[in-house]
Amino acid sequence: MHKIDLELVEMTLDVMKYTIGRISSTNHKIGKPKKAEELKALVGETITNEGIGGEVAFNLWKKHLMKANVPVDHPRNLAFVPAAPTRAAIMFDLVTSASSIHGAYWMEGAGGIFCEIEAMRWMVSLTGLPEGAFGVFTSGGTAANLSAIVAARENWRSLDDQNKVEKGLIITSIGAHSSIKAMAKVADIDVVLVDTEDRLEGEALQNSIKNLTAHERKRLFAVVGTGGTTNAGIIDDLFAIGTICENENLWFHVDAAYGGGALVADSVRHLFNGIEMADSITIDPHKWMFSPYDCGAVIYKKPELAKKAHSQEGSYLDIFKDEGAHGFNPTDYQIQLTRRVRGLPLWFSLAMHGTDRYKQAVERGLELAQIAGALIEKMPHVELVRDPSLSCVLYRRIGWKPEDYTHWTYENHKKGFALVAPTKWKTGDSFETVSRFCFINPDTTEKDIQLILESMV
Repeated sequence: MHKIDLELVEMTLDVMKYTIGRISSTNHKIGKPKKAEELKALVGETITNEGIGGEVAFNLWKKHLMKANVPVDHPRNLAFVPAAPTRAAIMFDLVTSASSIHGAYWMEGAGGIFCEIEAMRWMVSLTGLPEGAFGVFTSGGTAANLSAIVAARENWRSLDDQNKVEKGLIITSIGAHSSIKAMAKVADIDVVLVDTEDRLEGEALQNSIKNLTAHERKRLFAVVGTGGTTNAGIIDDLFAIGTICENENLWFHVDAAYGGGALVADSVRHLFNGIEMADSITIDPHKWMFSPYDCGAVIYKKPELAKKAHSQEGSYLDIFKDEGAHGFNPTDYQIQLTRRVRGLPLWFSLAMHGTDRYKQAVERGLELAQIAGALIEKMPHVELVRDPSLSCVLYRRIGWKPEDYTHWTYENHKKGFALVAPTKWKTGDSFETVSRFCFINPDTTEKDIQLILESMV
């Protein structure tokens, strides 16, 4: 056997051993970041003319670099929107990479795309959208939201030649995800924000539309509602928003990147009533559908409108274009041409575990939020800012200033104990610094929550 072949075999065995250990372990350290200069001092030059060798590089990863990360699936990582990919999904993410599938066109990736279609059918079924609705997997919620809004904008432009020279406008609330404002910059559209971080109600939306100038109303083409705000888990009044959009002839997009996983949960499904009226929906399987990063999804009521907006042309692409001869081409329905088959790990996990297990895991996240709320109400040094919503819990440490929350977060992180980050909540005309839990991982325990709250004493 050639030396290079032997090294690859040995490296494959090392990687598989690492992967098995990572997947089977139930006691990960939470990790903490180091400054770039600290890491450089630990590992030295890693990119050289001759190469340092796979064994040396891998050992540097295991000894130093791996420990400078915070695993998103740690049971006491309750900051931001964490993740908890199933072991099945992690394993098949490795298979996905090893299989080297280009997932843009059916001609190259039929087997992988078939699996994505199977998983997507299940996701679409959760939304209640009418027959014909379908979607594709993206790199995340930002790419999904951007794909949806570009489809909406192009549809609006097709309705009137004057719209082609106007700058479009959308309405959403200040509680919407930061990606809505970010993708509006990319799409070169204006955003009107309804001044509520709480539930966006139909009356507030209608008033915002009425307050637009005649020219602004002509430029308005879409409304973005939220199916579970990232900050507090709040679900907008989707039915009222959908009804207004229908009456006003506006595209209705629902950003359910975080909350969309809860569509599977019987206990809260009714809170999403009206999502079936949407023209497009964003859901991130890498959040509450237990897939690895990065995996988002955008779903369309009328996929043909997205195809008109996103299908790319090029003589070198013509051979891929006959869907009748080949099959479904995911790249035609979102902004990315090059794409990996991100939905493949989700498909394998669903196939292995079944959808009932997914329902149980999501319900556990909802239950953990209620458990946390009950613990907070019993403790004298903390109090709820608002009732738990979905799996988010906002609470304050009585008497603390913003710098106290920051110090507490860094100290717990430095100890490798937990990662719970502060956020801000608007009360009246001012924003208050508070603490926040977001429960995704069903392995988080009541004891974990209690220990974190007691560390604030």
